[in-house]
Amino acid sequence: MEEQHSRRQQKIFRNVTLVRAGFLKKSRRPLPTIIGLLVTFAVMIAVTWGAHAYFSLHSALVSMNANNGSTATSARIAAKKPISILVLGVDQGLEGRNDKGNSDTIILVTVNPTTKKATMTSIPRDTLTEILGETSSTSYYMFKVNSAYQFGGSSGSVKTVSAMLNVPINYYVEVNMKALKGLVNVLGGVDVNVPFSFSYDWCDFKKGKQHLDGRHAIAYARMRYDDPRGDYGRQLRQRQIIQAVVKKGLSVNGLANYQKLLKVFAKYVKTNLTFGDMTSLAINYRGAASNISSGYIQGHDATISGTSFQIASTEELQKWSNKLRKSLGLSTQTLTNQETRQNSLNETYNGVDFSSNETITNYTIYEANSITPRSSDSW
Repeated sequence: MEEQHSRRQQKIFRNVTLVRAGFLKKSRRPLPTIIGLLVTFAVMIAVTWGAHAYFSLHSALVSMNANNGSTATSARIAAKKPISILVLGVDQGLEGRNDKGNSDTIILVTVNPTTKKATMTSIPRDTLTEILGETSSTSYYMFKVNSAYQFGGSSGSVKTVSAMLNVPINYYVEVNMKALKGLVNVLGGVDVNVPFSFSYDWCDFKKGKQHLDGRHAIAYARMRYDDPRGDYGRQLRQRQIIQAVVKKGLSVNGLANYQKLLKVFAKYVKTNLTFGDMTSLAINYRGAASNISSGYIQGHDATISGTSFQIASTEELQKWSNKLRKSLGLSTQTLTNQETRQNSLNETYNGVDFSSNETITNYTIYEANSITPRSSDSW
């Protein structure tokens, strides 16, 4: 024991002597060093996770992009200008469909980063309009607006809706309706305010606030014939689901499940927005997401050659053209297109009264450059 004590005393004496001589420095407390190592380790983990998230996001968005995977930011978005996006919900694969399908949901979205406001305008799928094809010289003439997708895909739908409302459409987002189920499930469901009680596709809905999973969300968005407001009621419910998904997707829970969300998006969503566009939108246009106004183009029930349509009056079309152009920072213009021409001819020659709520049964589709009625066989 005395020998061990003597050795310790000698070691202490030696260290003190070396410190005084400048060969050794006094030891620092280890806590700051440990904290520094932990902080460095945490930063490394964060950077690694962030890089993984970035490249996962990049890979998914590039697979969605229709511009050969371009990642550049468009000049309009880079300049933070107002933009318009046509959202198309296509019904491929639902209810046994195997063809290209129609655009079951048509919503024109405008986003203004300056005013921090956004709009969502639903267009009834049965609205009578001139159907434009993939090129400006291709026209399938007058039919239901949702058939534009059948004839010309997203490009045809963009041209058709743009001409109908005299509003430039910068981008499109095409969503296979199968995506709705996956998105809602990944988000853990969404909450909506059910306007009335009903049952559809083996799903029950009670009036009031209700939490919906993916299967119920699809049924809620698709039911039409039992709604007192018909397709307009369905449009309202579709907008409810979209807004609920956007709200939930921006929440912490949504961000935590970003990888699952991206897998769904990559599989079921197509768009001409690039990776650069989307990241810029998320950063610079985010303020408008909390200030969204929504509405729909009101049409009149009509039967033409045994087929049901919605006919939007010139006054209604002009109202929405003005609203949408203003939201994009554009001056209003008098709407002049095939729809307004057909409306004018029908008011003049057939006595069609758009102030009446009665179903229109005497609406006639005229040839493009004459007042000769067009045969239904040539539609």
